[in-house]
Amino acid sequence: MQYPLELTFKIVALAPQLRVTNAAGETVCYVKQKLFKLKEAVEVFTDETRTEKLCEIKADRIIDFSAKYTFYTNAGEAFGAIRRKGMRSLWRAHYEILDHETPEYEIREENGWIKVMDSVFGEIPIIGAFAGYFFNPTYLIQRIDTGEVLVCIKKQPAFWEGKFILEQVGAIDDGDQLRIMLSTLMMVVLERSRG
Repeated sequence: MQYPLELTFKIVALAPQLRVTNAAGETVCYVKQKLFKLKEAVEVFTDETRTEKLCEIKADRIIDFSAKYTFYTNAGEAFGAIRRKGMRSLWRAHYEILDHETPEYEIREENGWIKVMDSVFGEIPIIGAFAGYFFNPTYLIQRIDTGEVLVCIKKQPAFWEGKFILEQVGAIDDGDQLRIMLSTLMMVVLERSRG
């Protein structure tokens, strides 16, 4: 993959849809979340035409702080997952990226105060509309065993859309590139309500 990757989505869309483009401006994937599902279900396509499905992401339970979202190939085989770390995510977003059942990487929000400020100012009429423009969190993806940072995810200021930039900081195995990108997509879908 050609980094940096850019994730964009409309904040006021009925069904969340994300587009990922690479450094050359080419579409890497397009994500559409299924509506009216008790369990989260997200389909990942190669582009906006939605003719070729890359994979699917499904939750293991209905609304839960510690839900696990598994990545499935078109043949229905699981090849990884992301799991929210329950109560830890209340203060600062915290997710684990799994290779089947083994946690290999984690996504951590760099500064928990940004989440607090965004929540406080987001509730104030009129001013709340601008909170997503001023409070832009940064997330780090790092190896659990060594703590080495591999990817830095930064939210960019934007009014009517969410925009995130993924910058590669460390070496990522080819087999893990897709899992890390899908984990980032799912994290953004889950955290999108923050603007």
